[in-house]
Amino acid sequence: MLNRREMIAGLSATTVLTSTTVVIGQTRHYIPLISKGFSHQFWQAVKLGSEQAAAEFGVDVTFEGPDNEGQVDRQIDMLAAALAKNPAAIGFAAVDSQASIPMLREIDAAGIPIIAFDSGVASDIPVTTCTTDNLASAALAADKMAEAIGGAGKVAIISHDQTSVTGIERVDGFVDQVAAKYPDIEIVSIQYGGGDHLISTEITKSILTANPDLKGLFGANEGSAIGIVNGVTESGADVVIIGYDSGAAQKEAVRSGLMAGAITQNPVGIGYETVKAAVMTVAGEAVPKVIDTGFYYYDQSNMDDAEIAAVLYD
Repeated sequence: MLNRREMIAGLSATTVLTSTTVVIGQTRHYIPLISKGFSHQFWQAVKLGSEQAAAEFGVDVTFEGPDNEGQVDRQIDMLAAALAKNPAAIGFAAVDSQASIPMLREIDAAGIPIIAFDSGVASDIPVTTCTTDNLASAALAADKMAEAIGGAGKVAIISHDQTSVTGIERVDGFVDQVAAKYPDIEIVSIQYGGGDHLISTEITKSILTANPDLKGLFGANEGSAIGIVNGVTESGADVVIIGYDSGAAQKEAVRSGLMAGAITQNPVGIGYETVKAAVMTVAGEAVPKVIDTGFYYYDQSNMDDAEIAAVLYD
């Protein structure tokens, strides 16, 4: 019996891919997306983009993720449930880039293409990865931090995890840029709050207590950044905050001046490109190994500009 990939390879000339629908043997295809989380506004924006693409290309999608971004086992269970439904393709944003590989191998063996989004995995199994350039965007965050603190002083980082590609690369991008360009900046602490704003709040207060002369804090995702804002507010500290992602609370913090600025991804674009890449793959079309969905830095001066406002989400 042919697996799905072999059947795709053998499609006839009746396979059609247009801007509105994909038809393969007159079957409407199902593409589940398994996300790192669900509650953050970032993931809701990714979901919106996936639904826009589903409507445009005439496929059915579902979007789900664990309650928080630390539930590796829960996410793998979701992958297994998606496989059991025999989908045309699966979109996947890995909480843990290593732990998911056995399940991904099982999906791959069934001939079901995997489209990675936001976070890649430590494997060449995914057909493509739709993602922000996390190293470059975090390096830009470091540049903005250096500018804001005058190129010298102590700073700290709070990130969401040490297991996902986004968690690793955003820390590495910031740290490497500081090491390469700013010898008078000292990174005194790197801690992880699981993307939970309450945990990140407590971490922030602990860092501030241990480092009363701290100049800046970088929050590497939405939950981390909001936790920093809350922790700084509760502590009454005077530090520069650079965030990552947007969402209503971060936008308000930037607009008020409490946060100096933040990196925004293009989450709607990530969701859209993930479904589009899945549709193209099922139809036998080639896709690049990495689809760069872009990023921007926003602050009080530009957050209402049309180009920036279009990628800020609530």
